[in-house]
Amino acid sequence: MIDQQQIHEEQTHEQRGHSEQQPVTPASAPAVRPLDGFTVGVTAARRAEELGTLLERRGGQVLHAPALRIVSLPDDTELLAVTRDLIEDVPDIVVATTAIGFRGWIEAAEGWGLGEALLDRLAGVELLARGPKVRGAIRAAGLTEKWSPASESMAEVLDRLLEQGVSGRRVAVQLHGEPLPGFVEALRAGGAEVVGVPVYRWMPPEDIGPVDRLLDAVLGRGVDAVTFTSAPAAASLLRRAEERGIRDEVLAALRQDVLPVCVGPVTALPLQAHDVPTLQPERFRLGPLVQLLCRELPGRVRQLPVAGRRLEVRGHAVVVDGELRPVPPAGMALLRALARRPGWVVSRADLLRALPGAGRDEHAVETAMARLRVALGAPKLIQTVVKRGYRLSLDPHADTDKYGAA
Repeated sequence: MIDQQQIHEEQTHEQRGHSEQQPVTPASAPAVRPLDGFTVGVTAARRAEELGTLLERRGGQVLHAPALRIVSLPDDTELLAVTRDLIEDVPDIVVATTAIGFRGWIEAAEGWGLGEALLDRLAGVELLARGPKVRGAIRAAGLTEKWSPASESMAEVLDRLLEQGVSGRRVAVQLHGEPLPGFVEALRAGGAEVVGVPVYRWMPPEDIGPVDRLLDAVLGRGVDAVTFTSAPAAASLLRRAEERGIRDEVLAALRQDVLPVCVGPVTALPLQAHDVPTLQPERFRLGPLVQLLCRELPGRVRQLPVAGRRLEVRGHAVVVDGELRPVPPAGMALLRALARRPGWVVSRADLLRALPGAGRDEHAVETAMARLRVALGAPKLIQTVVKRGYRLSLDPHADTDKYGAA
């Protein structure tokens, strides 16, 4: 027997929702960008604005949480001490690893009144450049590198040094905030005296609030991906999670629901040490990293044939027949619960548990459902099953094996 009162209450909620939130559909909807509807966490301190801009241009919503801060070079007493040491006791070989680091070192030395002396010493040593950017920085300083690997790989630099022999030689290595696994140890094992030049030194952020908000978003699956551009940032994020007693939960989220994307394999090491699988672009640059996200995030979204339309459930929005439809958080919670088993009835009690902060009143489900239907712009996508709950109106000829389980 049909519960007429219940149907009347739901129709009232739906009509109220339509009157409050009636959407204005454009004549021709703009094309959906690759990252529309997705939220990406950015842990970078350096070049964070550049990365954020690249993501936003492709539709991404950015949650910026610098996990580290860089010590200002002119204020770095450790770098000053090493620079003076290298001027007094000139090395045989200097390995320059990053362009911004090499330029910063020269500029800091000039600020200390040591610029001319440092350049004079570097002009007489065997100067190796890891890649084309640092090679350009070396030449801009009026110096000439002796060699640079085509692969931009520190492994190739190490192979060359060990092949030519480093026993009894003094080698200065410009550090750049990333671990160099085995590099320094291999040189020392080969008989070299190795001096690290700490051009970047990392410290915890002065404001830990954004990092905590990112960790909370990871736990709540409020971000779809987190990007890492340095190994220290990855290690710092996990360290903060451990301080809060939530590291295991954060690791579980990164292993399953939140996509961790690293700029390169060295950056991924702290995550891989905890069995977190990561993705890295073939070229270790910000542009390829963003391109990777543009492929991976949309590729993880299921396209559901529902009520004669194609439905994609993204992070904080949906795509209906190629049109992006923003959905409020409560509606997204309901839609995800329905999409886990499309075509199956989900009870009001289960939907109430999925609603954030809804309490015990099942009318909250009806209100949120009415608003969700308005946001979708196609109320028939979700069917009311009287006295049982709701279901996505999966097309009867859909491949239920493909769309049946989340």
